[in-house]
Amino acid sequence: MENNFDVIVIGAGHAGLEAAFAASNLGKKTALITLNMEHIGDTPCNPSVGGPAKGVVTREIDALGGMQAIAADKAQLQMKLLNAAKGAGVWALRAQIDKVKYHDFWVDAIKKQKNLTLIIDEAKELIVKNKVLKGIKCGKDTYKCKAMVLTTGTYLKPICHRGEEQHHEGPSGQQGANYLSDSMVANGIKLIRLKTGTPPRILKSSIDFNKMQVEPGTNDLLSFEHFNPTFLPFDMQTNCHLTYTNDKTHKIIRDNISKSAMYSGRIHSIGPRYCPSIEDKVMRFADKERHQVFVEPESSSWDSMYLQGLSTSFDRQTQEKIVHSVAGLEKAIFLKYAYAIEYDAIDPTQLKLNYELKDIKNLFCAGQINGTSGYEEAAGQGLLAGINAVMNIKKKEPLILKRSEAYLGVLTDDIMTKGITEPYRLLTSRAEHRLYLRNDNCQERLIEYGKKIGLVKKDVYAVYKKNMQIFNRQIKYLKEHKVHQVKKLLKQYNCGNYTLYQLIKRPEVKSLDVLLACKIKNINPEICKKLDINIKFEGYIANQLKTIKKLSNLAKCSLKNIKNYKEVPNLTLEAIDKLNKIMPQDLEQASRISGINLVDIAIIKNYITNKKHD
Repeated sequence: MENNFDVIVIGAGHAGLEAAFAASNLGKKTALITLNMEHIGDTPCNPSVGGPAKGVVTREIDALGGMQAIAADKAQLQMKLLNAAKGAGVWALRAQIDKVKYHDFWVDAIKKQKNLTLIIDEAKELIVKNKVLKGIKCGKDTYKCKAMVLTTGTYLKPICHRGEEQHHEGPSGQQGANYLSDSMVANGIKLIRLKTGTPPRILKSSIDFNKMQVEPGTNDLLSFEHFNPTFLPFDMQTNCHLTYTNDKTHKIIRDNISKSAMYSGRIHSIGPRYCPSIEDKVMRFADKERHQVFVEPESSSWDSMYLQGLSTSFDRQTQEKIVHSVAGLEKAIFLKYAYAIEYDAIDPTQLKLNYELKDIKNLFCAGQINGTSGYEEAAGQGLLAGINAVMNIKKKEPLILKRSEAYLGVLTDDIMTKGITEPYRLLTSRAEHRLYLRNDNCQERLIEYGKKIGLVKKDVYAVYKKNMQIFNRQIKYLKEHKVHQVKKLLKQYNCGNYTLYQLIKRPEVKSLDVLLACKIKNINPEICKKLDINIKFEGYIANQLKTIKKLSNLAKCSLKNIKNYKEVPNLTLEAIDKLNKIMPQDLEQASRISGINLVDIAIIKNYITNKKHD
């Protein structure tokens, strides 16, 4: 095997796969190095893709030319449209996926992929010369490259906890990466210690589902992928189920709290705020009478169910007592006990907005190593890091998405500008422009970037352009025709002088019904959904676009020529310290740094203006 590559990706989880496929699809000779082939595309926690904000991210990945949407659609067990009763700004898809099929999809894709070499080995030591990344030393061999993407997930010096049990291993007893952290520290990279966890897996045949509430998918044709989507018919979807903890459950937890690794002091790392363990929920929210437990399938080929909501670091015996106290789980047989896992990550403020380390050229990081949580956040970062590794090699401008353009832009800006104190989770509430960053318009927002970079194929782009032409043509038709021109609509609605466009603004009226009444041929239901959103929310969307335009003025004020903020007169020492740490690329990013106020922004802007006039 030749050991020279353009791009090397370390880790074959969600971030690593996107990075490797992005680089290889862009024509670069790419190596994907992982510890174990059996865990490529693994879903060590909940086997699902999507959710609030996260589902939009998966569609954004697809719009840019990434892979996660395709893989998730192929592995669907169930698909839901979340928050359908609320506004379009919070709609999101969530798929329960078959973890076996998901893994198999990626393994098969790797075998077929051009420019991609899979290497089973442990990455141990970075090769860095004069702050420039040159390659990696592994257990079996040494590999050189022009750029590298680290996507190590939770595998850097991992420790799994169950009560007093401690095992130096990765998720599900896998081998950890125990040497790379030391090499990173030796090269000046600041590491932090984080924690996450996972609940028990239970034998399906030992569960009494009659005591639980059925949680079906959405009875509609839904997919993450925009082009050539894979739909799972409603009658073929697998049901999930819902049950609850109770007073007995909470008493068991309180009585045994000292046996929890997290509460006994054995774990010092910080866990995810928005995905707490069951003991954390009970101790922190003592007023809650019960907590949800979703019982979800892991694979159609396994007799294994995932207990979402019962993540814990308790010992095995206490875990059994907790689970057996829950309705429907009284006779549950354990296939795998829950655990908490500690691991090394980097302080993400060490990264540029293109995911490259500020102090080591050609070294990029993506996924949980950056302090995030979630498969979708990881995949999105991997895609951007892979793209930018190639842009770096080609000496082209990086792809940096703005907060106003994508949830991926919100994620990137949040972790690199504000930093993290706990595993970061993307939420709709983090996006100030969420009515614009919708589930339905990912292609409109991002496909031009994907096409320009070279990841979006010509046939995909052609279908997108055709659909947008149909959309615009139908908008024009609806604005030009009135209700009195359509007999069926005139009988139903007493507003003959209204245009069809104005009629659709009514909450109860759908564009699909209007177009059918007009006898329009070959109606596309997906385009109709887009019409409904754009027409009904027209005023709100217009206001948000005005706000985005105002903010873009700050983004136009580049700060790239400032090498040290000590050169800016009248800034406080605190402002200088924080600005020098982040080194924002423009005034908009600077305005979001914690501790930077309007006076600081005015001083910097005045300095930049005066410098231009000198």
